[in-house]
Amino acid sequence: MNFRTRPKEEPEINLIPFIDVLLVILIFLMLTTTYSKFTEIELRLPLADTEAQRDYPKEVLVSVNSEGNYSVNKVPVAGRNVAELAQALQEGAKAGKESVVIIYADATARHQAVITVMEAARRAGLSQVTFATQSSSAAGANN
Repeated sequence: MNFRTRPKEEPEINLIPFIDVLLVILIFLMLTTTYSKFTEIELRLPLADTEAQRDYPKEVLVSVNSEGNYSVNKVPVAGRNVAELAQALQEGAKAGKESVVIIYADATARHQAVITVMEAARRAGLSQVTFATQSSSAAGANN
């Protein structure tokens, strides 16, 4: 009988699979992370230089002043909510669903007022929306 003690092997931890897994996780995180920069930029909205403006025979003119009041085809709209504006757009759209909504918004009008016009046009079933601009020569004359 052999009663001698065998030499005990020291347990060892194999780190190579552990490092492989960590590198895979690191690569996955690097590929899926979005890096965003939060910076402030100064915006100057463009002016349009057009010699002859297009004539839309099926146009619906919507004006938005700086106080947020609306008028459709130069007729003031009583309320400021989307439902009343959508009703006025439906009445002003002579060509029905093929009418083009042209938004004339004051430069100091709130963005929400313009978004309200766009939402009202969507509810009225008018999908063609464009914005009116003034030419740079007219803008220079006004300053």
